[in-house]
Amino acid sequence: MAYIDDIKAVASLNLPWEKLSGCNILIAGATGLIGSCLVEVLLNRSSADYVVYASGRNEDRAHSLFADYWDNPRFRFIKADVTEPLDSVIDFHYIIHAASNASPNFFAAKPVEVIKSNIDGVVNLMEYGMSHSLKRLLYVSSGEVYGEGDGRVFTEDYSGYVDCTLPRSCYPSSKRAAETLCVSYGVEYGIETVIARPSHTYGPRFTESDNRVYAQFIRNVLRGEDIVMKSTGEQFRSWCYVVDCASALLYVLLKGENGQAYNIADETSNITIKQLAEMVAAIGGKKVVLDVPSNLEKAGYNKVTKSVFSIQKLNALGWYVRDTMHIKLTKVIAECCNRL
Repeated sequence: MAYIDDIKAVASLNLPWEKLSGCNILIAGATGLIGSCLVEVLLNRSSADYVVYASGRNEDRAHSLFADYWDNPRFRFIKADVTEPLDSVIDFHYIIHAASNASPNFFAAKPVEVIKSNIDGVVNLMEYGMSHSLKRLLYVSSGEVYGEGDGRVFTEDYSGYVDCTLPRSCYPSSKRAAETLCVSYGVEYGIETVIARPSHTYGPRFTESDNRVYAQFIRNVLRGEDIVMKSTGEQFRSWCYVVDCASALLYVLLKGENGQAYNIADETSNITIKQLAEMVAAIGGKKVVLDVPSNLEKAGYNKVTKSVFSIQKLNALGWYVRDTMHIKLTKVIAECCNRL
């Protein structure tokens, strides 16, 4: 199946979609990798009677991503920045906060902005929702909240080590604080909130400025180049295909327990960065070469040696994945080629 077929498959899952009936759904960060996939999934439900409001800072990028849906009466675009109070009068019954730059070059160059998108984003969306009929907010956090562990598989009740004095910690530290802020709003004001912690996620809708390793590897292949690695690639990671991640987020939104956090990962896709590079290179008929990273590149790197997630809580909601990582990466590369 192609990428769009995977999206349609998620849109036809047996979920309690009736909860969304007649609702307005706001997706903050809708032009990002995960947010854009969620928008497409929700708009590919043919019998849906809800409206999807895609929020982002870049309207040109939104036009490009959602060209097929722009005139759909169930789609609206709102140009907004989550670090600012939302200027609207619309009642948003469900809010998905996926607005946070996950690219390492931003962690190195714009750490303050990264922190604001997480902390101020939660405050602004929660405060708006409190007076505009909010039923539930889903916060898209990150598996980086676990930091450096002790070798164990990460369960949702575990907390590893994050050095708060490093600018690179702008991302995991603000994600941690934002999670606590979400549950605090729930306790103090009675707002329903659920939290998702995706593992390293890959998909075709990355931007040209995105320098996450998988995006760099795919760009190399698309340009007919060998894959350039900036490290030995020994870090061991859980990965997840963005369409699988979107389906998991919908399970958490519609079936997750209030106030709970859920890991998102594909247990069949636990590999090293070097293995990922070799897989992408094999698909593109290229080889892997090692290059010396710049100081700016090194400043944005995630130095966690092992980041593997337990997904027992998510599985208990009925979520599962299919297909191998090789098949999914092949789809991603093909989709990128189609959009050139």
